[in-house]
Amino acid sequence: MGKTLFDKIWDAHVVHTLEGGTDVLYIDKHFIHEVTSPQAFDGLRKRHIQVFRPNQTVATADHNVPTINQHLPINDPLSRHQVETLTRNCEAFGVPLYGLGHPYQGIVHVIGPELGITKPGMTIVCGDSHTSTHGAFGAIAFGIGTSQVEQVLSSQCVLQAKPMKMRISVEGQLKEGVLSKDIILYIISKLTASGGTGYFVEYAGSAIRSLSMEARMTICNMSIEMGARGGMIAPDETTFAYVKGREFAPQGPAYEEALAYWQTLYTDEDAHFDAEYVFDAADIEPMITYGTNPGMGIGITGHIPGMDEVENKVNYEKSLHYMGLDPGQELLGKRIEHVFIGSCTNSRIEDLRLVAEFLQGKTKSDHVQAMIIPGSKQVELQARREGLDKIFEAAGFFLREPGCSACLGMNEDKIPAGEYCVSTSNRNFEGRQGPGARTMLASPLTAAACAIAGKIVDVREYLN
Repeated sequence: MGKTLFDKIWDAHVVHTLEGGTDVLYIDKHFIHEVTSPQAFDGLRKRHIQVFRPNQTVATADHNVPTINQHLPINDPLSRHQVETLTRNCEAFGVPLYGLGHPYQGIVHVIGPELGITKPGMTIVCGDSHTSTHGAFGAIAFGIGTSQVEQVLSSQCVLQAKPMKMRISVEGQLKEGVLSKDIILYIISKLTASGGTGYFVEYAGSAIRSLSMEARMTICNMSIEMGARGGMIAPDETTFAYVKGREFAPQGPAYEEALAYWQTLYTDEDAHFDAEYVFDAADIEPMITYGTNPGMGIGITGHIPGMDEVENKVNYEKSLHYMGLDPGQELLGKRIEHVFIGSCTNSRIEDLRLVAEFLQGKTKSDHVQAMIIPGSKQVELQARREGLDKIFEAAGFFLREPGCSACLGMNEDKIPAGEYCVSTSNRNFEGRQGPGARTMLASPLTAAACAIAGKIVDVREYLN
């Protein structure tokens, strides 16, 4: 029997299998940031050991950094302490750091791909659940806990049980105004926020293959939101063209040698999956969430499910109460106060270009606060070089500096209690964007259209 793409990469990285079936998995690249790494470094100090292979770890500051005036000392004491601690730890242990002020600084899952650090066939981990983003390159990438961060720092390996395998195929052509964010929100709405639990997902089908690399990253990024261990897409010519020539990509003969290996990374025709799903791209319309997990999503013209359509009525009622919504209600026309375009899901240059093209000649509603947070310093500078910042400014949007920002409300960028934010981030949990904040997940195009209207709208009504 043939092997899946996942099998090929996993099996090639198993150092040893323990009694009971847990694998010692070798890790090619380890990303760290200021929030989940301090305890791991403290653990190394207590055990009097060094980072085993420091050059295979890359650090950046992203989660708890300000997105205004990054050239000034950080005002928030917690943020300042975390960033300073990361700097000290990286200096002490010889780990490369792209901190504030560095031209490569940015959200960890944005800088890896754009710098060519992320490559097909790799195993990649980070103390962050959305590490699955890197799977868009045909890599096995997943989030780990702080104790496992210490494990990888000390041994370049991690203990992992091999997950089951799922394939999700999306076939056909997407409708106008439908982006990759809509694809993944649609999939999660069908499978639920726990439908992928225990699985590693491979996304396939003609609609997936038609996507750009940045759009593929959005798909894989949110695999964790349906409970999956991670998600991946087989590398192809789109992948190879994206990687080629980037800062840390192989060059010359080394690239040709790497390419020969990358071209073997696909699922064999007779490979077995433990679960399979097939969706028709034509069924997907612009999506938006209404509840407090990413599986609570509907097409923009749909209605919130009624109480008779759900099983766990107590949690469902609690979720709608938090959101200030009712069963059976439609969201079109619902007033909003905030729009957030950013996060490791949708903060790349392609996202910003799409939004800028849409905003050309338009102005946001007066009562809406709209901010755009680029995923990295490189994205920010590219946007400014292309004049996108001028378009945003004219439309009343505020282009800030790189960071996770209002995605998780750990920093200064929070949504006030009780107010609605249409967000391109990945989670809509209670309090995710600030205590009492009400988050509705959507694509960058839908978010931009809602900012213009000051309410929930169907972006297709604004397109030619």
